[in-house]
Amino acid sequence: MKPEINRQILVEDLIRDYPFAGRFLSDRGLQCIICGEPVWGTLEELALDKNYTEQQISELISALNQAAAVS
Repeated sequence: MKPEINRQILVEDLIRDYPFAGRFLSDRGLQCIICGEPVWGTLEELALDKNYTEQQISELISALNQAAAVS
């Protein structure tokens, strides 16, 4: 069973369980893989590090969940 995509999902788990997410995040300025290794930390930490607002993080998670439902 895949983990729920939420603010606290580890980037490593997100990329492992939802392979599309690497490109999805990269397209939004959230580099989540460096030298083939996922960035450590949560999705929320990654977004906050790139100055995402709370609203933008919520929208990002919603869009990720929508994309996951189709993939």
